[in-house]
Amino acid sequence: MTELQQKLDALIAQTTLEVSEQQRSQLLGYVAMLDKWNKAYNLTSVRKPQDMLVKHIMDSIVVSPHLHGDSLIDVGTGPGLPGIPLAIMNPGKSFTLLDSLGKRIRFIKQVIHELKVENVSPVQSRVEEFVPETKFDMVLSRAFASMNDMVSWCHHLPKDDDGIFLALKGIYPTDEIDNLPSWCSVTDIKALQVPELEGERHLVTLSRKD
Repeated sequence: MTELQQKLDALIAQTTLEVSEQQRSQLLGYVAMLDKWNKAYNLTSVRKPQDMLVKHIMDSIVVSPHLHGDSLIDVGTGPGLPGIPLAIMNPGKSFTLLDSLGKRIRFIKQVIHELKVENVSPVQSRVEEFVPETKFDMVLSRAFASMNDMVSWCHHLPKDDDGIFLALKGIYPTDEIDNLPSWCSVTDIKALQVPELEGERHLVTLSRKD
């Protein structure tokens, strides 16, 4: 077993997540590809694969138990975060990964080809210009923008009746909550525990007011 495998197993053991051998293999494969491509394309500021396991993989998959519905879109996904790890964890759900930069979308296409992640659709577009054929159960963002910008730019993406926004944040986002538009409300805030990650993590659920 490699050092990275041992590290991932140790991190997962600190959570209640159930992760199969195939999923572990895909998560490690994603880190290996991210490390390789990063040297040429500068996809993430996190340089060491050991750090990627904590800051990218674990920071993404701890959200898995809080996902609802079958169709999700990850806006401003960058190199596929949190979308790729969450898609690996949830093979029964479909994920659209949206980013405006071509090099990131090319990387994601290569990931889903090499790792055989069959529930991901990459889209290169600015979020405000993207018009989906059908709206989504859940709109995800991680380090994408303020929550005000997120819901304003993505207001056309969640389903009208029960679609929700899910924002991954660091410290409790008091100021951002105060600045939300009047049509949007916070319905839940959960503190997330990410093994070996310094700093706080919060998951904010937002929905349209009836």
